Amino acid sequence: KFGIKENFYNKIDVHVHVPEGAVPKDGPSAGIAITTALVSALCKIPVNHLVGMTGEVTLRGRVLEIGGVKEKLIAAHRAGLKTIILPKENRKDLEDVPKQVIADLRFVFVSHMDEVLKVALTKRLPGFEGIKGEQLPSQNITAPAPIAAD
Repeated sequence: KFGIKENFYNKIDVHVHVPEGAVPKDGPSAGIAITTALVSALCKIPVNHLVGMTGEVTLRGRVLEIGGVKEKLIAAHRAGLKTIILPKENRKDLEDVPKQVIADLRFVFVSHMDEVLKVALTKRLPGFEGIKGEQLPSQNITAPAPIAAD
């Protein structure tokens, strides 16, 4: 898949270094970023430098919900990113994010790594069909109004 030979690991060593690995985190939220970086390196296709992403990834490529969305989006906004890839399950977390941050960013909500790669890489992967028949759900959204306490 993706033009990568099945036995690529016979000739290429892959080392993933996570600096500050001992620093406590909210969980495996760098999963889709690390997976995207690996595919990018192996296929020699750059990642768009204006795209940020966060999400856990399963062995089958499903993208799962993560924590700390508000803080991550504020940091992405400060860093000048334009598009943010988030797990579909995290759409609800945008209600806590400042309105100006939401207005300045484009959000793409995903459920599978195929969707992530379609958005994050600067070129199409060789032999990559993606998820057939699905359009990527991307839009600028407005956070829902806060629910009044009873």
